[in-house]
Amino acid sequence: MFNWRFACDYLKHYFTAKSRHGVHSPFVYELVDDVIYDFSAKTDYLPIEQIRQQLLQSKAKVTIVDLGAGSHTNKSQVKEVREIAKNVLKSPRLAQLIFRLVAHFEPKNVVELGTCLGVTSLYLNQANPSAQITTVEGCREIADVAAKNFAIMEAKNIDLVVGNFDDVLPQVLQKEQNIDFVFIDGNHTEAATLRYFDWILQKAYDKTVIVFDDIYWSEGMKSAWKKIKQHPQVTVTIDLFWVGLVFFKKDQVKEDFKVKF
Repeated sequence: MFNWRFACDYLKHYFTAKSRHGVHSPFVYELVDDVIYDFSAKTDYLPIEQIRQQLLQSKAKVTIVDLGAGSHTNKSQVKEVREIAKNVLKSPRLAQLIFRLVAHFEPKNVVELGTCLGVTSLYLNQANPSAQITTVEGCREIADVAAKNFAIMEAKNIDLVVGNFDDVLPQVLQKEQNIDFVFIDGNHTEAATLRYFDWILQKAYDKTVIVFDDIYWSEGMKSAWKKIKQHPQVTVTIDLFWVGLVFFKKDQVKEDFKVKF
């Protein structure tokens, strides 16, 4: 079914967002010009996209359990891997943006909420192989597929944790003094998104980067994004429609940007 609300949000964003030439912050202009708009082909992408193609053709079946997306009950159903890959994986365009952000900021530690089949996790790993990456997946059988992909790529610095985000995230955060980079792609409800944000804030510092996926996914996500932008610790946000970037740079004037992507 066509989502008119989402389409209207996209059109509104498209006609109000700026390109890099409309951005007057040196930090954001450089980030947009050098990182966000770097659409050049990179050899690092090739092995991961080969894994994506294998997943898109896989008829293997897994039992998936949905712990988020607003459901009050954990629903399970059997699906083919290729169906999950087609409908759930981040597009190459978005996954490669995450790669470029990590390659640019060179975080020492990375937290990903929502491993899925592991494609984005592999992009995180490939962008900075020296970083320690912790990725959390709620569904055991999907996590098992991701683990096989990590083994294929010999991505030994990825720590795959299986469990409910609410149970696992506090434990993950407790292990680190500061958190450098976070990609949140799961449990797209307002309450959960704000809860995870509040927990991460306790470990955030001026170099922390948080990427929120699907900020226009629902009215609840739009509300959560608005509240995150207004938080006093947040100094710069970049709304790319598909994802939102959050920064805590103390030397930046508080400002929110909408950028075409």
